[in-house]
Amino acid sequence: MELRDLRTFLAVARRLSFHRASVEVHAAQSTVSARIAALENDLGVRLFERLGRTVRLTAAGERLRDHAAKMLDLEDEARAWVAGAGEARGSLTVRVPESLCAWRMGGMVREFHERFPLVHLSLVACTHDSLEQDLRQGVRDLAFLLYDGISARDLIVEALGVERLVLVAAPGHRLAALPQIGPEDLRGETLVLSKTDCSYRRLFEALLDERGVARAAGVEFSSAAALKAGIMGGLGVTLLPELAVRADVAAGTLAVLPWDEQEGGPLETAVLMLRHKDKWLAPPLAAFMELARTRLMAGAPQASADRDLPGQTDGRTAGRKDGRKDGRTNTRKDGGRCC
Repeated sequence: MELRDLRTFLAVARRLSFHRASVEVHAAQSTVSARIAALENDLGVRLFERLGRTVRLTAAGERLRDHAAKMLDLEDEARAWVAGAGEARGSLTVRVPESLCAWRMGGMVREFHERFPLVHLSLVACTHDSLEQDLRQGVRDLAFLLYDGISARDLIVEALGVERLVLVAAPGHRLAALPQIGPEDLRGETLVLSKTDCSYRRLFEALLDERGVARAAGVEFSSAAALKAGIMGGLGVTLLPELAVRADVAAGTLAVLPWDEQEGGPLETAVLMLRHKDKWLAPPLAAFMELARTRLMAGAPQASADRDLPGQTDGRTAGRKDGRKDGRTNTRKDGGRCC
């Protein structure tokens, strides 16, 4: 088996398209087809089912995918070991919520780029629900979530800290004049929410649902900037990390609503860092993770007294106690997927 053919195979397995894979590996589509055919002939199995325009992995292809990723990780490890971390090349793809990237990662990304100028860093917004699959298939090297619980056997999860959340609205909004608000005050209100930071949003919606709080039809934005503009225009109420709205509140264009923590519980979420348990920690990836541990949450608020933040776990019970009466750890069967 040629490593070049394995890289091509993984590209087709990720994209499920020979054409899109050819763009990824910078080769003609006919070359991609030839490499896959050579790999299938070498192994004596079919790796893909081709049904018209549809491409699917066979059972043999599913088995090869994980082994191919490990073999290519080993190649990258050998190259890094020979060349030295200071000369590391390649790429690093990280999936991260928009607000975390925009308001907390600027400094650490700059520091990473200064240390690894030849590594292409791609920060991908959290816009779909295939987190575990992305990490398993190597589509993403690392991921971050703003979430309080996750259940995923294949993932190693580290809780880095706590992000404080706030409810905000336009300064003239009816709720901004109240001395305190709780879940019941949001009855009939329009919630304006983000698609790209939606993990903690689900927890908040679940809280309102548990209290039987019916809302008006919601509004979703895929851009935090567009969302804030809608809120400033009086569209409704939103939930965002406090750091994301600090400048707007200081400027008087947004108002933080006085949430009653005794009634509704604290508005905060854990910041989780996730990778696949079999992912080789190449020097750039290891360095990015260490920067996240030491730089990402610098100056962030401490956890509330009732919050249990673990260090590193295997992903089965990462998160915090959710404050419910039964005290069970708040985990999800869907792998804690962010959208």
